[in-house]
Amino acid sequence: MAGHFEGQSVNRPLLFDGDDYTYWKTRMKFFLQGLDYQIWSIVEEGDLFVTNEKDKWTEDVQKKISLNCKAKSILCCALSKKVFNRISACKSTMEMWEKLRITYEGTDKVKETRIDILVTQYERFQMQLGESITQMFSRFTDITNGLASLGKTYEMGYMVRKILRSLPSSWTPKVTAIEEANDLKRMSLDKLIGSLMAHEINMERLGESPSRRKQSNALKAEDDVSEESSDESESNEGSDKEEAMLSRRLQCIPAKKKKYQSGRRYFKKNKEFKKPEGKDSKKVELICYECKKPGQIKAECLKLKKNEFRKKEGSKKFRKYKKKAMAAAWDNNSDSNS
Repeated sequence: MAGHFEGQSVNRPLLFDGDDYTYWKTRMKFFLQGLDYQIWSIVEEGDLFVTNEKDKWTEDVQKKISLNCKAKSILCCALSKKVFNRISACKSTMEMWEKLRITYEGTDKVKETRIDILVTQYERFQMQLGESITQMFSRFTDITNGLASLGKTYEMGYMVRKILRSLPSSWTPKVTAIEEANDLKRMSLDKLIGSLMAHEINMERLGESPSRRKQSNALKAEDDVSEESSDESESNEGSDKEEAMLSRRLQCIPAKKKKYQSGRRYFKKNKEFKKPEGKDSKKVELICYECKKPGQIKAECLKLKKNEFRKKEGSKKFRKYKKKAMAAAWDNNSDSNS
Protein backbone atom coordinates (compact mmCIF):
# COMPACT_ATOMS: atom_id res chain seq x y z
CA MET A 1 0.00 0.00 0.00
CA ALA A 2 1.09 3.57 -0.67
CA GLY A 3 2.60 5.29 2.35
CA HIS A 4 3.59 2.03 4.11
CA PHE A 5 7.11 0.58 4.02
CA GLU A 6 8.78 -2.50 5.45
CA GLY A 7 10.54 -2.17 8.77
CA GLN A 8 14.19 -3.00 9.37
CA SER A 9 15.40 -6.38 10.52
CA VAL A 10 15.72 -7.02 14.25
CA ASN A 11 18.77 -9.19 13.55
CA ARG A 12 20.68 -6.60 11.49
CA PRO A 13 22.13 -3.40 12.98
CA LEU A 14 21.48 0.00 11.39
CA LEU A 15 24.33 1.08 9.08
CA PHE A 16 26.08 4.32 9.97
CA ASP A 17 27.67 6.25 7.07
CA GLY A 18 28.65 9.42 8.95
CA ASP A 19 25.31 11.27 8.85
CA ASP A 20 22.91 11.84 11.77
CA TYR A 21 25.01 10.27 14.49
CA THR A 22 22.47 11.04 17.22
CA TYR A 23 19.78 8.98 15.49
CA TRP A 24 22.15 6.07 14.82
CA LYS A 25 23.47 6.14 18.40
CA THR A 26 20.00 5.86 19.90
CA ARG A 27 18.94 3.10 17.49
CA MET A 28 22.17 1.17 18.09
CA LYS A 29 21.75 1.40 21.85
CA PHE A 30 18.24 -0.09 21.65
CA PHE A 31 19.43 -2.79 19.23
CA LEU A 32 22.28 -3.96 21.50
CA GLN A 33 20.12 -3.88 24.60
CA GLY A 34 17.45 -5.96 22.87
CA LEU A 35 19.93 -8.42 21.47
CA ASP A 36 21.79 -9.01 24.74
CA TYR A 37 22.00 -6.50 27.55
CA GLN A 38 25.39 -7.83 28.56
CA ILE A 39 26.73 -6.83 25.13
CA TRP A 40 25.55 -3.27 25.76
CA SER A 41 27.34 -3.34 29.13
CA ILE A 42 30.54 -4.31 27.30
CA VAL A 43 30.11 -1.32 24.94
CA GLU A 44 29.35 1.10 27.75
CA GLU A 45 31.65 -0.17 30.53
CA GLY A 46 34.37 -2.07 28.70
CA ASP A 47 35.35 -5.64 27.85
CA LEU A 48 34.87 -8.43 30.35
CA PHE A 49 38.12 -9.14 32.18
CA VAL A 50 39.87 -12.44 31.41
CA THR A 51 43.35 -13.85 32.08
CA ASN A 52 45.82 -14.01 29.24
CA GLU A 53 46.74 -17.65 29.80
CA LYS A 54 44.67 -19.87 27.52
CA ASP A 55 45.41 -22.98 29.58
CA LYS A 56 43.51 -21.51 32.51
CA TRP A 57 40.39 -20.51 30.49
CA THR A 58 37.18 -22.00 31.78
CA GLU A 59 33.78 -22.08 30.09
CA ASP A 60 32.79 -18.84 31.79
CA VAL A 61 35.96 -17.17 30.58
CA GLN A 62 35.35 -18.43 27.07
CA LYS A 63 31.81 -17.03 27.18
CA LYS A 64 33.17 -13.66 28.26
CA ILE A 65 35.68 -13.65 25.43
CA SER A 66 32.94 -14.66 23.01
CA LEU A 67 30.72 -11.76 24.20
CA ASN A 68 33.62 -9.30 23.83
CA CYS A 69 34.24 -10.42 20.26
CA LYS A 70 30.53 -10.46 19.47
CA ALA A 71 30.06 -6.85 20.65
CA LYS A 72 33.03 -5.71 18.54
CA SER A 73 31.74 -7.62 15.53
CA ILE A 74 28.22 -6.15 15.78
CA LEU A 75 29.60 -2.64 16.06
CA CYS A 76 31.89 -3.10 13.04
CA CYS A 77 29.01 -4.49 10.98
CA ALA A 78 27.04 -1.32 11.68
CA LEU A 79 29.73 0.96 10.16
CA SER A 80 30.52 1.84 6.57
CA LYS A 81 34.06 1.49 5.22
CA LYS A 82 34.71 5.21 5.57
CA VAL A 83 33.66 5.28 9.22
CA PHE A 84 35.34 1.94 10.02
CA ASN A 85 38.72 3.32 8.97
CA ARG A 86 38.49 5.84 11.79
CA ILE A 87 38.16 3.23 14.54
CA SER A 88 39.97 0.24 13.04
CA ALA A 89 42.98 0.78 15.29
CA CYS A 90 40.93 0.63 18.51
CA LYS A 91 41.37 -2.53 20.60
CA SER A 92 38.19 -2.60 22.71
CA THR A 93 34.52 -2.05 21.91
CA MET A 94 34.23 0.76 24.45
CA GLU A 95 37.21 2.53 22.86
CA MET A 96 35.55 2.25 19.44
CA TRP A 97 32.29 3.63 20.78
CA GLU A 98 34.02 6.55 22.49
CA LYS A 99 36.04 7.34 19.36
CA LEU A 100 32.83 7.56 17.33
CA ARG A 101 31.24 9.83 19.94
CA ILE A 102 34.15 12.25 19.96
CA THR A 103 34.42 12.24 16.16
CA TYR A 104 30.77 12.87 15.33
CA GLU A 105 29.42 14.39 18.54
CA GLY A 106 32.45 16.47 19.45
CA THR A 107 34.34 17.18 22.63
CA ASP A 108 32.78 18.60 25.78
CA LYS A 109 33.11 22.17 24.49
CA VAL A 110 31.43 21.27 21.22
CA LYS A 111 28.74 19.46 23.17
CA GLU A 112 28.11 22.52 25.33
CA THR A 113 27.87 24.72 22.21
CA ARG A 114 25.31 22.40 20.66
CA ILE A 115 23.34 22.37 23.89
CA ASP A 116 23.32 26.18 23.94
CA ILE A 117 22.02 26.27 20.37
CA LEU A 118 19.23 23.78 21.08
CA VAL A 119 18.30 25.55 24.33
CA THR A 120 17.95 28.81 22.40
CA GLN A 121 15.70 27.08 19.89
CA TYR A 122 13.67 25.61 22.74
CA GLU A 123 13.19 28.98 24.43
CA ARG A 124 12.19 30.73 21.20
CA PHE A 125 9.91 27.94 20.05
CA GLN A 126 6.54 29.16 18.70
CA MET A 127 3.78 27.61 16.62
CA GLN A 128 4.10 28.91 13.06
CA LEU A 129 1.30 30.38 10.96
CA GLY A 130 -0.64 27.70 9.09
CA GLU A 131 1.09 24.89 11.03
CA SER A 132 -0.92 22.00 12.46
CA ILE A 133 -0.56 20.61 15.99
CA THR A 134 1.13 17.47 14.64
CA GLN A 135 3.72 19.46 12.72
CA MET A 136 4.35 21.75 15.67
CA PHE A 137 4.82 18.83 18.07
CA SER A 138 7.19 17.11 15.63
CA ARG A 139 9.48 20.17 15.62
CA PHE A 140 9.27 20.38 19.40
CA THR A 141 10.18 16.70 19.76
CA ASP A 142 13.23 17.08 17.51
CA ILE A 143 14.56 19.80 19.81
CA THR A 144 13.92 17.93 23.05
CA ASN A 145 15.35 14.68 21.69
CA GLY A 146 18.48 16.49 20.55
CA LEU A 147 18.90 17.95 24.03
CA ALA A 148 18.27 14.56 25.66
CA SER A 149 20.97 12.91 23.51
CA LEU A 150 23.41 15.58 24.74
CA GLY A 151 22.42 15.05 28.37
CA LYS A 152 20.06 18.01 28.78
CA THR A 153 16.51 17.12 29.89
CA TYR A 154 13.42 19.03 31.04
CA GLU A 155 10.64 18.04 33.39
CA MET A 156 7.32 16.99 31.89
CA GLY A 157 5.36 19.83 33.48
CA TYR A 158 7.83 22.39 32.16
CA MET A 159 7.49 21.05 28.59
CA VAL A 160 3.67 21.08 28.87
CA ARG A 161 3.73 24.74 29.88
CA LYS A 162 6.17 25.51 27.06
CA ILE A 163 3.83 24.04 24.44
CA LEU A 164 0.87 25.99 25.84
CA ARG A 165 2.90 29.21 25.73
CA SER A 166 3.91 28.56 22.13
CA LEU A 167 0.31 28.49 20.86
CA PRO A 168 -1.07 31.60 19.05
CA SER A 169 -3.63 33.99 20.56
CA SER A 170 -6.54 32.22 18.82
CA TRP A 171 -5.92 29.25 21.15
CA THR A 172 -6.18 31.33 24.33
CA PRO A 173 -9.65 30.02 25.37
CA LYS A 174 -8.48 26.41 24.98
CA VAL A 175 -5.23 27.08 26.88
CA THR A 176 -7.19 28.65 29.74
CA ALA A 177 -9.56 25.67 29.88
CA ILE A 178 -6.66 23.18 30.00
CA GLU A 179 -4.89 25.11 32.77
CA GLU A 180 -8.03 25.25 34.91
CA ALA A 181 -9.12 21.63 34.36
CA ASN A 182 -5.74 19.87 34.74
CA ASP A 183 -2.70 19.78 36.97
CA LEU A 184 0.06 20.71 34.52
CA LYS A 185 2.80 19.17 36.67
CA ARG A 186 1.24 15.73 36.32
CA MET A 187 -0.14 16.11 32.81
CA SER A 188 1.64 14.14 30.07
CA LEU A 189 2.54 15.44 26.63
CA ASP A 190 0.44 12.76 24.95
CA LYS A 191 -2.69 13.87 26.79
CA LEU A 192 -2.00 17.50 26.00
CA ILE A 193 -1.40 16.87 22.30
CA GLY A 194 -4.54 14.73 22.08
CA SER A 195 -6.64 17.50 23.61
CA LEU A 196 -5.15 20.09 21.25
CA MET A 197 -5.69 17.89 18.19
CA ALA A 198 -9.36 17.37 19.14
CA HIS A 199 -9.81 21.13 19.46
CA GLU A 200 -8.07 21.63 16.12
CA ILE A 201 -10.53 19.25 14.43
CA ASN A 202 -13.46 21.21 15.87
CA MET A 203 -11.93 24.46 14.66
CA GLU A 204 -11.56 23.03 11.16
CA ARG A 205 -15.16 21.88 11.21
CA LEU A 206 -16.29 25.38 12.16
CA GLY A 207 -13.92 26.99 9.64
CA GLU A 208 -11.80 28.77 12.24
CA SER A 209 -8.51 26.92 11.89
CA PRO A 210 -5.39 28.87 10.89
CA SER A 211 -4.90 26.65 7.83
CA ARG A 212 -8.45 27.38 6.67
CA ARG A 213 -7.89 31.07 7.29
CA LYS A 214 -4.69 30.93 5.30
CA GLN A 215 -6.50 29.27 2.39
CA SER A 216 -9.35 31.79 2.56
CA ASN A 217 -6.85 34.65 2.62
CA ALA A 218 -5.17 33.17 -0.42
CA LEU A 219 -8.53 32.92 -2.21
CA LYS A 220 -9.33 36.52 -1.28
CA ALA A 221 -5.98 37.63 -2.59
CA GLU A 222 -6.64 35.79 -5.86
CA ASP A 223 -10.09 37.43 -6.12
CA ASP A 224 -8.55 40.84 -5.52
CA VAL A 225 -5.96 40.20 -8.19
CA SER A 226 -8.63 39.06 -10.64
CA GLU A 227 -10.75 42.14 -9.87
CA GLU A 228 -7.76 44.42 -10.38
CA SER A 229 -6.94 42.70 -13.67
CA SER A 230 -10.58 43.05 -14.83
CA ASP A 231 -10.57 46.74 -13.89
CA GLU A 232 -7.33 47.23 -15.76
CA SER A 233 -8.74 45.43 -18.81
CA GLU A 234 -11.88 47.58 -18.69
CA SER A 235 -9.83 50.76 -18.41
CA ASN A 236 -7.64 49.59 -21.29
CA GLU A 237 -10.72 48.88 -23.38
CA GLY A 238 -12.10 52.35 -22.55
CA SER A 239 -8.83 54.01 -23.52
CA ASP A 240 -8.74 51.99 -26.76
CA LYS A 241 -12.24 53.18 -27.61
CA GLU A 242 -11.30 56.79 -26.90
CA GLU A 243 -8.21 56.49 -29.09
CA ALA A 244 -10.25 54.98 -31.93
CA MET A 245 -12.84 57.76 -31.70
CA LEU A 246 -10.12 60.42 -31.66
CA SER A 247 -8.41 58.90 -34.71
CA ARG A 248 -11.73 58.86 -36.60
CA ARG A 249 -12.25 62.52 -35.78
CA LEU A 250 -8.74 63.40 -36.94
CA GLN A 251 -9.34 61.55 -40.18
CA CYS A 252 -12.51 63.60 -40.79
CA ILE A 253 -10.59 66.93 -40.53
CA PRO A 254 -8.62 66.62 -43.84
CA ALA A 255 -11.79 65.59 -45.70
CA LYS A 256 -13.68 68.63 -44.40
CA LYS A 257 -10.74 70.89 -45.23
CA LYS A 258 -10.58 69.55 -48.78
CA LYS A 259 -14.31 70.02 -49.19
CA TYR A 260 -14.06 73.58 -47.88
CA GLN A 261 -11.18 74.43 -50.21
CA SER A 262 -13.02 72.98 -53.20
CA GLY A 263 -15.99 75.21 -52.45
CA ARG A 264 -14.02 78.44 -52.03
CA ARG A 265 -13.95 81.09 -54.67
CA TYR A 266 -10.61 82.73 -55.18
CA PHE A 267 -8.74 84.60 -57.86
CA LYS A 268 -5.35 83.88 -59.24
CA LYS A 269 -3.12 86.26 -61.12
CA ASN A 270 -3.39 86.06 -64.97
CA LYS A 271 -6.09 83.39 -64.67
CA GLU A 272 -9.79 83.55 -65.17
CA PHE A 273 -12.19 82.97 -62.33
CA LYS A 274 -13.20 79.32 -62.21
CA LYS A 275 -16.09 77.77 -60.47
CA PRO A 276 -16.05 74.02 -59.73
CA GLU A 277 -17.95 72.25 -62.45
CA GLY A 278 -20.79 70.01 -61.45
CA LYS A 279 -23.81 68.35 -62.95
CA ASP A 280 -26.16 71.23 -62.16
CA SER A 281 -23.64 74.07 -62.39
CA LYS A 282 -24.34 76.88 -64.90
CA LYS A 283 -21.74 78.91 -66.85
CA VAL A 284 -21.65 82.57 -65.76
CA GLU A 285 -20.30 85.22 -68.21
CA LEU A 286 -17.82 87.68 -66.70
CA ILE A 287 -18.49 91.47 -67.04
CA CYS A 288 -16.02 94.28 -66.30
CA TYR A 289 -17.23 96.78 -63.73
CA GLU A 290 -15.20 99.62 -65.38
CA CYS A 291 -16.07 99.48 -69.05
CA LYS A 292 -19.03 97.16 -68.79
CA LYS A 293 -17.60 94.88 -71.48
CA PRO A 294 -17.95 91.09 -71.20
CA GLY A 295 -15.04 88.63 -71.06
CA GLN A 296 -12.80 90.46 -68.61
CA ILE A 297 -12.56 91.70 -65.04
CA LYS A 298 -11.76 95.14 -63.68
CA ALA A 299 -8.15 94.26 -62.85
CA GLU A 300 -7.54 93.41 -66.53
CA CYS A 301 -9.53 96.29 -68.02
CA LEU A 302 -7.58 98.17 -70.78
CA LYS A 303 -9.54 101.36 -70.34
CA LEU A 304 -8.65 101.52 -66.67
CA LYS A 305 -4.99 100.94 -67.46
CA LYS A 306 -4.99 103.76 -70.11
CA ASN A 307 -6.54 106.18 -67.64
CA GLU A 308 -3.97 105.32 -65.00
CA PHE A 309 -1.16 105.78 -67.55
CA ARG A 310 -2.49 109.21 -68.58
CA LYS A 311 -2.68 110.33 -64.97
CA LYS A 312 0.93 109.33 -64.40
CA GLU A 313 2.13 111.12 -67.56
CA GLY A 314 0.20 114.28 -66.63
CA SER A 315 1.69 114.37 -63.16
CA LYS A 316 5.20 114.05 -64.62
CA LYS A 317 4.68 116.97 -67.09
CA PHE A 318 3.25 119.14 -64.34
CA ARG A 319 6.30 118.54 -62.18
CA LYS A 320 8.68 119.50 -65.03
CA TYR A 321 6.72 122.68 -65.78
CA LYS A 322 6.69 123.65 -62.13
CA LYS A 323 10.46 123.25 -61.89
CA LYS A 324 11.03 125.45 -64.98
CA ALA A 325 8.72 128.17 -63.65
CA MET A 326 10.47 128.21 -60.30
CA ALA A 327 13.86 128.47 -62.02
CA ALA A 328 12.75 131.44 -64.19
CA ALA A 329 11.31 133.25 -61.18
CA TRP A 330 14.63 132.76 -59.33
CA ASP A 331 16.57 134.26 -62.23
CA ASN A 332 14.36 137.34 -62.41
CA ASN A 333 14.80 138.00 -58.73
CA SER A 334 18.54 137.73 -58.96
CA ASP A 335 18.68 140.27 -61.89
CA SER A 336 16.58 142.88 -60.05
CA ASN A 337 18.75 142.65 -57.00
CA SER A 338 21.88 143.28 -58.98
